[in-house]
Amino acid sequence: MEQTKYTLTEKELPRQWYNLSADLPNPVPPPLGPDGKPVSPEMLSKIFPMNLIEQEVSTERWIDIPEKVLEILSLWRPSPLYRARRLEEYLKTPAKIYYKHEGVSPPGSHKPNTAVPQAYYNSEFGIKKITTETGAGQWGSALSFACTFFGIDLKVFMVRISFDQKPFRRLMMQTWGAECIPSPSNLTESGKKFLSEDPDTPGSLGMAISEAIEMAISDKTGKTKYSLGSVLNHVMLHQTIIGLEAKKQLKLAGEKKADVIIGCAGGGSNFAGLSFPFLADKIAGDEIVVIPVEPTSCPTMTKAPYSYDFGDTAQKTPLLPMYTLGHAFVPPPIHAGGLRYHGMAPLVSQAIVDGLIKPKALDQLDCYKAAVTWARTEGFIPAPETSHAIAASIEEANKAREEGKEKVILFNWSGHGLMDLTGYESYLSGKLVNYPLPDEKIKESISVLQSLPKI
Repeated sequence: MEQTKYTLTEKELPRQWYNLSADLPNPVPPPLGPDGKPVSPEMLSKIFPMNLIEQEVSTERWIDIPEKVLEILSLWRPSPLYRARRLEEYLKTPAKIYYKHEGVSPPGSHKPNTAVPQAYYNSEFGIKKITTETGAGQWGSALSFACTFFGIDLKVFMVRISFDQKPFRRLMMQTWGAECIPSPSNLTESGKKFLSEDPDTPGSLGMAISEAIEMAISDKTGKTKYSLGSVLNHVMLHQTIIGLEAKKQLKLAGEKKADVIIGCAGGGSNFAGLSFPFLADKIAGDEIVVIPVEPTSCPTMTKAPYSYDFGDTAQKTPLLPMYTLGHAFVPPPIHAGGLRYHGMAPLVSQAIVDGLIKPKALDQLDCYKAAVTWARTEGFIPAPETSHAIAASIEEANKAREEGKEKVILFNWSGHGLMDLTGYESYLSGKLVNYPLPDEKIKESISVLQSLPKI
């Protein structure tokens, strides 16, 4: 019997995270304050604990993972690497398709890889409460899970359309002890403003971030901080445990290297987690094609400009250098809620600028078709976000067949879709439609960038 699954022991868990900032050909431009000047660590301390801020600004290549964090991560890590042999056979491709299975964590996605260290560092800093936002609910459920280990109260602002579409994610958060609130809400001034402008708004991650930050900084005791599940440098850092494990597992599978690395990308965290350790090899000279995949309804990397922009709708975050559709952008209500963010992580954005990665946008229906093909060959039902990586991997495998070339394709299976079956119901019943974002809508949404500092 040919081997399907490649596993590591807990003793083989990576003991350090990899920081791409140390190796990028060009440094990421600094975040800016409202005055257009670089933000200092002290300014960020209103939102984050200083120990996480130190990671955010670090250019050290390797950062140690605390033992308490490793102890919790070992509940499901190292995660398995699979060879998708049944899909390969179905596609009749000479390509080998591997996937890193991040759906084995208790919340069912890659998100706990950063949720656990963020909860740990907040706890070490004496923080008793955390506020956050969530799109599809994967981040909110992951941080709820992590906060239970450190006795931290959590309040989650969940994008309204996902709050309605995905009730079981909300119930997961509540089971782990968090409070989940549909955003925009009447609990913050930001939320009230958004609702006054459009009472029927489906919400957006930018809106939810605004509400979470406002609630955190309104606590004058300093015992409440804000936590972000993607975009920022320290989040990308924590996720690199995925790629570091995958490199060891590919060796177990007898592969010298991967030819193509693929991950879905909303804010950038799961894509960065898999790809950044391999980008270090590409920077050093390896020939690797690295593809972040996004929906055509939110084409941040493929159609938006590279610009300074706010990470939230109410302009409470620092200005970040990133590919962005504009902080006021409200995306269509696709089921891949985790990919409905207006911006992209600065580190991922810089990798695009430097020509290290090649973004791709795919339609919702094509992704669901790929997801169903996957479920009927490999068995696992993927999250709608993950289906974008699967669809791109199938495209690359078909290309290998047409070219008659063997290649090693590796993608991140970022989470399962067992809480997202309403989307599958819509697809299988023929009710699902594509939402490609019109060019005039993009032009309108990026108009807010004109008054902001230029990179």
